Amino acid sequence: MQKIRKGDKVVVLTGKDKGRSGEVTQVLPKEGRAVVAGINVVKRHQKQSQTTEAGIISKEAPINLSNLAVADPKDGKPTRVGIKIDGDKKVRVAKRSGEVIDG
Repeated sequence: MQKIRKGDKVVVLTGKDKGRSGEVTQVLPKEGRAVVAGINVVKRHQKQSQTTEAGIISKEAPINLSNLAVADPKDGKPTRVGIKIDGDKKVRVAKRSGEVIDG
């Protein structure tokens, strides 16, 4: 069971975007990275094609999962994730507050 999934609210722990939070739009488990909306934005030169215009575009680059922490559903601060068995299902739980993380 993955600790960070698509749709999670996460907080950046280190790097140029430290302290900022956003929603995970894509997880790349083989590379150990995730793409977060509005975080780690880089500028790229784009060549013109039939569908796109030429120019410099801004897009989100993947960030290492070790630099991200799930935001606690209660107060939005970074928390670690635990797994608890609820009946016959496994659920992700915030270690900080003990609340179940919806996902």
